[in-house]
Amino acid sequence: MIRPDHGRPFREEAVISVSAASSEFHKPARSTRKPRTLALVAPSVIVLLLWMIVPLVMTLWFSLQYYNLLNPAAEGFAGLDNYRYLVTDPDFWVSLENTLVLLGSVLVITVVFGTLLAVLYDQPFPGRNVARLLVIAPFFVMPTVSALVWKNLMMHPIYGVLGFLARSVGLEPVDWFAQYPMASVIIILSWEWLPFALLILLTAVQSLDHEQREAARMDGAGPIAQFFYITLPHLSRAISVVIMIETIFLLTIFAEIFVTTAGGPGNATTNLAFLIYARALIQFDVGGASAGGVVAILLANVVAFFLVRTIARRLEV
Repeated sequence: MIRPDHGRPFREEAVISVSAASSEFHKPARSTRKPRTLALVAPSVIVLLLWMIVPLVMTLWFSLQYYNLLNPAAEGFAGLDNYRYLVTDPDFWVSLENTLVLLGSVLVITVVFGTLLAVLYDQPFPGRNVARLLVIAPFFVMPTVSALVWKNLMMHPIYGVLGFLARSVGLEPVDWFAQYPMASVIIILSWEWLPFALLILLTAVQSLDHEQREAARMDGAGPIAQFFYITLPHLSRAISVVIMIETIFLLTIFAEIFVTTAGGPGNATTNLAFLIYARALIQFDVGGASAGGVVAILLANVVAFFLVRTIARRLEV
């Protein structure tokens, strides 16, 4: 005969096991069905594909055709003749060189001065917030407006500010867009993109640990040593991002050239984007312009591929 106090542990274990089994029985089963979202995202995906693929396919098609709006009778399959004519045209190589010169010059100016200004505007001084606002403001001005301001208000040899300053000190005013057309376009583009570089780099400078700089200062490192061994390595990733984004946009610069120099004098400021415009809407050679567009797409994708790989390696470090 079992005493009641000896059988109590067995009854308690039975109650616990029954309650656990009951809870497992009433626990809702986890659904293994995946939510079907294809119907929800399909319209937007289809629109994006049509938005990208249809113009690309049409460009490829026209690049293989003889299609000139001034001579509609001369139509037909051209094969690679449009590409052959493009690469043998001296204007193409001049425009490609001008594109690279614009790209490299603006990148150097914006990255160098953006880094220096970011370090400067990180220091405390009276009116720092107002100064930051003023230096970033040009980035929000439309490209066409920026070009008009520099052309008519700043660089005009008679009415411009630079011409007035030159005459006030007894110098001959400079006709910038006639004598230094490429330098003038580079100045305008640098003025537009310097605030962007400053904004990105200033954010990166502000994320730098102040204790690290304070420790370097206590170890005897001066401002120049701190900049080259602490600040500049810290900004390497931000500089890579600035270079990537600016490169993508600077390869397609058009409005500033169209408003100020129209690609001239001659073809001194004609870049690849303006050459395509001239072929399509001035010479009305749709086939040749489409071939130039395909070359521009390939160039942009090759540059973007190497830039993305470089930045990805930097982010993994």
